[in-house]
Amino acid sequence: MRTLVDIPEEDIEKLDALAAKDKRSRAAAIREAIKLYLVRNTGNAWIARGAGYWRDRDDIGDAVEYQRAMREDRDFD
Repeated sequence: MRTLVDIPEEDIEKLDALAAKDKRSRAAAIREAIKLYLVRNTGNAWIARGAGYWRDRDDIGDAVEYQRAMREDRDFD
């Protein structure tokens, strides 16, 4: 989708310099900036997408049991 956005001239100059340094177009730099903005401002949706990936695996074992086994030599008294 094409859109019209007013961007201050000094920001355009900086954007063009960064885009040229990375050997890409201004439009590509703006698209990446928008993606980063959306990722940073959509909360923790990535956690929900990844939750439960390993729930059906039986080769990993129980994490709590592993932690207890690793700590059983510690004395907390």
